[in-house]
Parts: sequence; structure tokens; C-alpha cells
Amino acid sequence: MTTTTLAVLVPLLPFLGAAAGLLLGRTAPGFVRPIAVLPSLASLALAVLVAVRQGGGATIESATELTPTGSVPIELALNIDGFAALVAVLVGVVASCVQIYSTGYLRDDPRYPSYAALVSLFTSAMLLVVYSGDLIVLLVGWEIMGICSYFLVGHYWETPEARAASIKAFLVTKLGDIPFLIGLFALGTDAGSFRITRVLGTVAGGGLHHPTLVALLLLAGVAGKSAQFPLHTWLPDAMAGPTPVSALIHAATMVAAGVYFIARLLPVFEASSAAMLVLAAMAAVTMAGSALAALAQDDIKRVLAYSTIGQLGYMTGALAVGDRGAAVFHLLAHGAFKALLFLAAGVIIHAAGTNSLAAMSRMKDLRLRVPDAYWTMTVALLALAAIPPFAGFFSKESVLGAAEHVATGHTEHAPIAAGWIVLVTGLVTALLTAAYATRLWLLAFRGHGAEAPDHGRQPLLMNAVLWVLAVPSLAFGLVYRLLPDWFDGRSLTPTLTTSVLGTGLAVVGGLMTYSAWRHTTVLAGRVPLGAVAAHPEADAGLVEAEAIASHAPAYGDVAYAPDPADPGRLLLGPLHRHAAVGFHLDAVYDLLFVRPVQAGAALVRFLDREVVETYVRGAGALPRLLGAAVRRAQTGNVQTYVSALLAGTVVLVVAALLVATGA
Repeated sequence: MTTTTLAVLVPLLPFLGAAAGLLLGRTAPGFVRPIAVLPSLASLALAVLVAVRQGGGATIESATELTPTGSVPIELALNIDGFAALVAVLVGVVASCVQIYSTGYLRDDPRYPSYAALVSLFTSAMLLVVYSGDLIVLLVGWEIMGICSYFLVGHYWETPEARAASIKAFLVTKLGDIPFLIGLFALGTDAGSFRITRVLGTVAGGGLHHPTLVALLLLAGVAGKSAQFPLHTWLPDAMAGPTPVSALIHAATMVAAGVYFIARLLPVFEASSAAMLVLAAMAAVTMAGSALAALAQDDIKRVLAYSTIGQLGYMTGALAVGDRGAAVFHLLAHGAFKALLFLAAGVIIHAAGTNSLAAMSRMKDLRLRVPDAYWTMTVALLALAAIPPFAGFFSKESVLGAAEHVATGHTEHAPIAAGWIVLVTGLVTALLTAAYATRLWLLAFRGHGAEAPDHGRQPLLMNAVLWVLAVPSLAFGLVYRLLPDWFDGRSLTPTLTTSVLGTGLAVVGGLMTYSAWRHTTVLAGRVPLGAVAAHPEADAGLVEAEAIASHAPAYGDVAYAPDPADPGRLLLGPLHRHAAVGFHLDAVYDLLFVRPVQAGAALVRFLDREVVETYVRGAGALPRLLGAAVRRAQTGNVQTYVSALLAGTVVLVVAALLVATGA
């Protein structure tokens, strides 16, 4: 079987699995789980085979015209280079792990068949994006992922949070997709084709007429899909969906698509220095802001959501300094340990028996109750904090090394200012990342919150998946010497300066958080943990929180404020209350966009009701009144009719005489 045929089957098998799952979900429920898992595993096996055949060598290309358009043709095209081959393997690994994990996590969910089918469709769409050599076909996969995320985030549609989160995710990403679509059309018009190779050839020949405008239009779509500032606000709210969906979205699909798209079309962005500076600024704000927000979250999944936003910021930062090898390397490493983090969090939530107990301030001695999640999440958090020799160290250092290379003027692929922006912000974010990773570990596994109900041991498959993902989270970075052939020959060896600075700052961040946790734990020893009532004064500081706790109701009777033993409150100080709500960006959007739209809708509704309906009612009232008058004249009395006829005749005669006399 040819490599092209194998590549076509990679996205096709999950698609067929999704169709079969939807058709057999009710008629043959016993086949739902095999149909969900087996196509993903088969697709993974074929993706690995394609990667082996591609081998980091020449790009595999194939194309056939989809349909005559009369202008710019649309083609079913494959374009598989080293990046595409490895990213497809990542998608297959994470999707297979999520499907296997979900058989246990959602084993009692009555909507599991539709869920599994949508996960398969989601996987197929991302693989289409990865392998596609035509921008319009890529756009099809891009938009299918948006639809799938809408349904999967809203899986628990009975809850208002899930419904609101699904709508928000759909609308915010569509807000970016509109300029993204315009940018794609502009590229296709200038190149005379939507084929990626021809577009890049046009860029290399200077045939792109408005590179800055096109790049900025495309960046809007990337910001929405990959949750970058300022269109990142949908991702933390998307945690209302099932935890395995979060793992899939954050590690291998949806948010990875935007980063991968820029990597494929990086020369388009490099054609404009202004666009590269905008990309660098976007990455910097995203990295630092999301790390601060993560340090203030109490829900474990929201911490991980803001973490994903920040790590994607590292990837876009690498792209802003013109190094797509570093960006994709971090994408691959991040996909492994972030999937592990979410699935381990799912084990914790599953052990508690409900999504509502994801608050870290309520967790107690979980390392004893979920040992598999404890050890594997520890590995993933060390990778996230970029501690050597875990995977995140090597991939993050490749980003910082690329930024240093540009900042010191050793390349002309990006402005020097972009290098300094990414380097400085990346180092600061390294400290903050280690701080919130340490905080999550301390609160989740060594916290002193209220005892949650024990729902027994988790299914074996769920724990097995954690250990499978722990292997690349630990060891993937060690293969950096084998990857240059896959990444345009770019060396991924960590540089001494950024390695020392990044690791040193990460250690400092971890120690700061541990010291703050020890300090607040001493205070919390005098306060019933988890018993701080949700008074407005609770944010005023630890002393006030202690006073409130002294007369707060017992666990289970009230809504709870953040635990006074939270080191994030001490580290952030007055900034904590702002970081906890994402620096009020949702409130700003509500003021600038939501309220004006609602006011406009209210005005239209008023005009429709009071003006349009008034005219409509008036138009109907006049014939009705005339009809009523005519109906009253129809009495059925012959004498009345004769009298009216004579009276009319007299009137006409008198009128005629008057006219004749006047003449």
C-alpha cells in the first residue's frame, strides 16, 4: 500500500468510526466502545507508519482537483513533511488515550455513544488539518473542530455552565474565523491557488500584495482557535465539559491547530516585520497574563486551562522569532504532559464522584487515595515546570534558545525586538509556571481541606492510560538529538545561558510557592480549613479570613471562599482578586460587545413591536372598519333601501342643479 493511501486512511478511519457510532449507538450499544476505540488505534498505527516512511526526509505530496471552480481551484491535496508526520502521531496517541480513558470515565453516561462519535469526528478533523495541502480543505477540518467543541463542551447541557461555555466557545472562535477566512481568500487570490506549496512559492517570489494585512487577518483566527490574547477567554470556561474532552482539546486538537497553521505558513508571517512584532506581543501578554491567572485559580481544571494558554504562548513566541522547529517541538512535548495532567485531574474528580469537587481548597490526602494520579501528575507537573530531565525542559529551552538567538542578532528571520520580548517574558513565565505547578501539587496532594466522599478505586484502564502518557512526559525530551532531520535541520540542543536562567527561575518559583504554602499552613492551623464563608471581606487578607472563619458554618452548609492556606493569595497580594477573574477581560467584553448588542436587540424588538406592528395593525383596521360600516347598511329592509335610493337621487339632482347654476 502506498504512503499516500495510508495517509488518506489516517483521517478517514476516525470519520468512519464516528459515522458508525452515531448509527449504531441506539440499535447496537454493545458495539459503541469498540467502534470508538479501534478506529483511533488503527489511525494511530497508520500515522506511525506514515511517519516512519516519511522519515524526516522529502515532503510527501499528492493532489487531485476537487471540482472546477472557474477561478482559484480547490484540490484534495496531501502535504506531509516532518512536522505533519509527528503531529499526526501526537493526535493519534492522545485521541486513542482519551477514547480508552473515556470508556471508564463515562461508563454510566447515557449519552456516551454520541460523545464517543464526536470525539472520533474531532480527531478526524484535526488529522485533516494536519495532512491537508490545500487551505480550503484545511478550513473544512478547522470548522468541523469548532462544531465538535460546541457539542462536546456542552455535553452536560443540563447545567447552565456547560450551555454557556459551549456557546461562548463557539462565538469567540467564530469571531476570529471571519477575518481568518478573508485572509485565506486573499492568499488564494494572490497565489492563484489554495495549495500550500504554491502559496509559499508566491511569498518567496514577493507576490504577496499586502503581507501585513493578510498576516494580521490570519492571526485573528489563530488567536481564537489557539486561545491567545485577546480571544482566549473561552478556554477556561470550556472546563465545564467532560475532563477527557479537555485533555483532547488542550493537548492535540483545536488549540494546537492555530499554532500548527502558523508553523505551516510561517513565511507568510515572516514577510511582515510588523506582523512578527504583533505575534511576539500577543505571545508575551498571553504567557504572563495566563500564568498569573493560573496562580489565582482554585478549580484544578481552570489552573490547567490557563496553563495551556500560557504554553501555547510559548509556541507562538517561538514562531514570532521565526523558529517553527522549537514551536512544534514544544507542541509535541506539551501534548503529552498536558493530556496526562487533565486525565489525572479526571481521576481525582472521578474519585470524588462529581465535577463540583475540583476545588483544590477542598482536597485532602489525595496522594493516598489516588496513588496512580499522584505519581503520574507529579511527573507531568515537573515537565510543565521545565525541570530537567523531563520533556518540558528540553522543549521550553528550545523556545528560549531561539528567542536568545534572535535577541542577540544572530538571525534576520525576525526583528530583534521580537526576540527580546519573547525571551524576557518567557523567563518570567518560567518562574510563574513553576509557582502555579508547585501550588497545584501542594494543594491537591498535601492540602488539608475537608474530606470528600470516597467513591472507590477508579477503573483500571483510566490508571493505565496515565502511565502510558507518563513515559513521553518523562523521556520525550531526551530524543532531541534525533529530531533535527524532522525539523528542517534545526538543532534542538539546549543553550547554556537560557538553560541556567530558565531552570534557576523555575526552582526559585517552586521554592517561593513552597515557602508561602508553609507560612499560610501555619496560619491555617488556627483556622478550620475549608470553613471560610463566602463573605466579601474574605478577599481583604488572611487576617480577616481568619476572623471570618472563627464563626463560619460547618463544611457543606455554605458556599466557600478561597482557602486562607492558599499560597497564591500570599504571592499575588492585591493582584489576586483581579487574576482570579482573568483580569476582568470578560467584564470588558461584556461592556464593549455584549451590552451594546443586547441594547441593539432591545431597540429592534421595540421598533418591531411598537412601530412595525402598529402599521400592520393599522393596515388591517381600516378595511375592518369599512367592512363594519357596509355591514351595518345591509339591514335586509326593502323600505330602508328605497328610502336611501330616493335620498341619494335627491342629493345627486341638487348637486347637478348647483353645478349647472354655477356654470
